[in-house]
Amino acid sequence: MLIGIIANITKENVFEVVSKLIKELKTNDLDYLLTKTLVEDNTKLKIELDEDFLSDDSEIYEKSDMIISIGGDGTMLSTAYHAQLCDKPVIGFNLGKLGFLAEADISQINEIINDIKNGNYKIQKRMVITAECDTYSKEKLYAINDIVIDKGGWPKMIELTAHVDGEYVTTFNADGVIIATPTGSTGYSLSTGGPVVSPSVGAITLCPVSAHSLTMRPLVLSNKQEIVIRADSPHKDIQISCDGQRVYHFPPPLEIKISKSDKPLKLVHTSLTTYFETLRDKLLWGIDIRNKPGA
Repeated sequence: MLIGIIANITKENVFEVVSKLIKELKTNDLDYLLTKTLVEDNTKLKIELDEDFLSDDSEIYEKSDMIISIGGDGTMLSTAYHAQLCDKPVIGFNLGKLGFLAEADISQINEIINDIKNGNYKIQKRMVITAECDTYSKEKLYAINDIVIDKGGWPKMIELTAHVDGEYVTTFNADGVIIATPTGSTGYSLSTGGPVVSPSVGAITLCPVSAHSLTMRPLVLSNKQEIVIRADSPHKDIQISCDGQRVYHFPPPLEIKISKSDKPLKLVHTSLTTYFETLRDKLLWGIDIRNKPGA
């Protein structure tokens, strides 16, 4: 098995972690590829590198059998975006603050690599959504967490109209709207009052951002439905953000079609963690602050 390693070199101790990972891969007779940023300064990696590594990041996604992402949720989202385009499974080690998407902590490297070597893992398919804006661009937009349509640089609200499967839903004024996958339901969507959606549920959520109406609430839709959002603004453009990483600007009025992508994200899942365990640990479910010392 050929393992591709993608890491955020701005994270503290990242080279130490990568060195430990490479040692563990070698111990288990697993081949690896490194990104160019990791091998530009070999002195930071406290290990002797094999000669057969690639410096072209795109080739890592194309040639690897599995991708390991080392960093925070942002690194994981970026890695996952490229991995799903190449139909490659990805697993994350968390070096960030929350690390909701990451499968494991860096302290679990030995156990994770051992599970990978012995085939003790499952490939979990996560929904990816895609968007098209035929008026201004033929390029398809992809998102693992969410697609956010918002006011951009305009200080006031914009007008948003939603249709589902051709049926008119509503028109409202707001800072924007979030269209989220179950994976993204614990991200930006959650902060606007959206529900936590299990990855096993085939749902897409539509969450208004600061709507100028007390009656506007998040809407849960089937992933078999097509969502059309029309956005209008007096400003020069409407902003569309995919996973908070790929940002596009289109002149209003804008009509964008959003639906489930045919190609899912493949996440490597071991027996070390479960989805609900992650919810408890990361979102502090079930913790009573009254039991804390001094409370």
